[in-house]
Amino acid sequence: MTKPTHLDETGAAHMVDVGAKPATQRRATATGRITMSAGALAAIRTGNAPKGDVLSTARIAGIMAAKRTADLIPLCHPLALTKVGIDFEWLGDGIAVTATAATTGPTGVEMEALTAATVALLTLYDMAKALDRAMILGDIRLVEKSGGRSGDWSAT
Repeated sequence: MTKPTHLDETGAAHMVDVGAKPATQRRATATGRITMSAGALAAIRTGNAPKGDVLSTARIAGIMAAKRTADLIPLCHPLALTKVGIDFEWLGDGIAVTATAATTGPTGVEMEALTAATVALLTLYDMAKALDRAMILGDIRLVEKSGGRSGDWSAT
């Protein structure tokens, strides 16, 4: 078993020093979904949700969240992101979110992609909760990453 990277020799948490690592192009994609009532889904799809343009607001929230990941996740490095994209897919019972983050740097963007997807989903909930408080967020996961020492990885 490999030694945890965020613990020092005494077991205390610390931020990993990535200063000597080479800067490489890195990209990560995360997904998640929110299920909801047919009425809430129809209101979002037709632009009739009480709080306005739900998808645009969720997209902006996801992008902003990716940029603030180091403020939210302890020991996460602040990154100069070169791209954050949020896409939505209509499902029969809800909406799927795909978030992609990219940078050129010494550490990966997996946490940024996961944070973007999660906050976009939370924003969908917030924007539509007046229509359906029983919405369910789930299936949030990393689906692929590229770059860095460990190379490419895909969940498929």
